[in-house]
Formats: sequence, C-alpha cells, structure tokens
Amino acid sequence: MKLYKISKIIGVAMVLSACYFSAKAQTNKIGNWFIYFGNQKINKRFNFHNEIQYRNYNFIGDINQLLIRSGIGYTLDNKDNILLGYGYIQSYTNETVASKKKSTIENRIYQQYLTKHSIDKYFFVHRLRFEERFLNNSLQFRFRYFLSLNMPLNKEKMEKNTIYLSSYNEFFLKPTNEFFDRNRIYGGLGFAINKDVKIETGYMIQTLKDKYQQQFQIILFNNSPFKN
Repeated sequence: MKLYKISKIIGVAMVLSACYFSAKAQTNKIGNWFIYFGNQKINKRFNFHNEIQYRNYNFIGDINQLLIRSGIGYTLDNKDNILLGYGYIQSYTNETVASKKKSTIENRIYQQYLTKHSIDKYFFVHRLRFEERFLNNSLQFRFRYFLSLNMPLNKEKMEKNTIYLSSYNEFFLKPTNEFFDRNRIYGGLGFAINKDVKIETGYMIQTLKDKYQQQFQIILFNNSPFKN
C-alpha cells in the first residue's frame, strides 16, 4: 500500500473518531496540562522512564490532577520495549472555591508494550498498556491503546532544530458493563532543540461517557521513547 493511502486512512480514522465521540458528549471549558516525559538509558537493554503531569481545570490555575509516573523498561530490539511501572495520582474535585476542594489518591501499577516504525518521514508509535488501579479501597483494571504519528516539516528526520507535526489517538477500556472509559485525540506542533530534547504544544479532546473536555498541552520531552 502506498504511503499517501496509509496516511489518508489514519487521518480519516482519527477525524471520524473525534467526530463520533464529540457528537455524543457535551462540551466543557478548556483546561491546561503541563507535562514532562523523560527516558534515560541504564545500559544497552534497560531504560528508566520518568514522567510528571500537572493538570488544571482552567487554562491557568485550578488544579485538577497531579500525576507522577515511573518505570523500568527492557528493549527487545531497536523497535520494541516492554516496561513495568508505578504511578501516583492525586485528583481534585472541581470547585469554584479552592478551600472546598477535596482530593483522592490513586496508586497504580502498569505494564506496557511499545513498538515503533517509520514509513518515509512518517514516524509511528504503538503502545499497549494494562493498568491495575488501587483507588477508593478498590482494585480496578483498565486497558489502553495509543497510536501516534509524527512528521518533520523542515527536515527528513527528527534531529536538531526540527519542526514537526504531532498527533495521537488513545482509547481506554474497562472489563465492566461500562466497557468504554474514555478517548483522547490530539494534534500539536513541536520543535526538537536537539536529538534528545523536544518541546511541543497542542490541543486535545478527551471524551468520557457523557461529556468531553478540551485541554491545551505544553510538553517537554527528554529522551522520551514516544519520539525519535
């Protein structure tokens, strides 16, 4: 199959997904996520993943969630990586008065498989993740599938001073009667400061059962496995 056909199929699928979920939901105000993704090699096979996300209900301020996630990965070959990780998540209620905010703590264990490939200057990442969530004295399970597509604009590959387009779609499923948990679709623009450090900004729509949330994201990558 030719490259333009592959990119067209993926693009159409992402647009239809966004339209479908948005049509089923009611709108919400725009929030803001500040995100750091890090990935450092321990040796030829092992790597350390580290991540911090500070999420707000509004564009500036009004905390929604603090997420800290880490993990140890093992590279099977140049494309595939498996990882075992832990996440600490503190979530806050949406209150107009800060003193009335209440929070809940979630401890999360997760396992993931990540593979990547490229077609010409199109770079793809697929990630499968299973989560065990310890929340409110209960154990909950969730499955996530993430697909991203990056395309350099001013160079043939991701290197120093590269400007690139970024997009992804991720859906979340639960083994319960309410099978659908949420869906996220994102588009953004990034700049590679060098081959290891990148900064990116973009817009995401997160769809839940009866509403969708709009999020403006600012992301810093440091040797992240999600980009190459």
